[in-house]
Amino acid sequence: MRSNVVNKFSIVSRSEDDTARVAGALAPLLQPGDAIMLKGGLAGGKTNFVQALVAALGSDTAVTSPTFTLAHFYPTPAGTVLHIDAYRLSSIAEYRDLGLDDYTFDSITAIEWGDKVERDFPDSLSITFESIPQDETYRKLTLEASSEHWLQAMAELRLRLRESLEL
Repeated sequence: MRSNVVNKFSIVSRSEDDTARVAGALAPLLQPGDAIMLKGGLAGGKTNFVQALVAALGSDTAVTSPTFTLAHFYPTPAGTVLHIDAYRLSSIAEYRDLGLDDYTFDSITAIEWGDKVERDFPDSLSITFESIPQDETYRKLTLEASSEHWLQAMAELRLRLRESLEL
C-alpha cells in the first residue's frame, strides 16, 4: 500500500556549478530502478543536470540532449543511465509505444519533460527547474517525492545540500 508521504524542498542554484552540486549530492543515493522526472521550460538546466549526474556517477561519457533521438543510454559504474527527452511526445501512449519501460527497471532513468510521462513512474523523484528574475543563471530547483521509497533519501539529500546551497 502506498503512503501519502510528501517530501518537498526547494533550493536556489546560482550557476551550472550549483546545479552540478545538486546532481553530485543525489548521485550516491541512486540505484537502478530509480526514476527522476525533470520539469521546467526550455533552457532551464535539465540537460546540464543530467550531464552532471552522469559525471557524478563516474562516467566521462559526453552527455547530449536526446531531443531528436528520444533516448540515450550512458554506462556508469553505478549502473546504466537512461536519459529520455519527452518534449516531442504527444501522449503517454506514444511513450509506452517506444518500449523504453523494458529498460527502466535496470537503469537509473532521467526524463526531461517528465511531467508528460510521470504517471507511469509513481515512485519517482521530481525536480522542477524555474528561472529566477534576479539573474538569468539563477534557478529555483524544487525536489519532490510522494513515496516512502524517497523519504530517507530526500532527508539525506537536503542535509547534504544545506551546507552548500541556499534552502
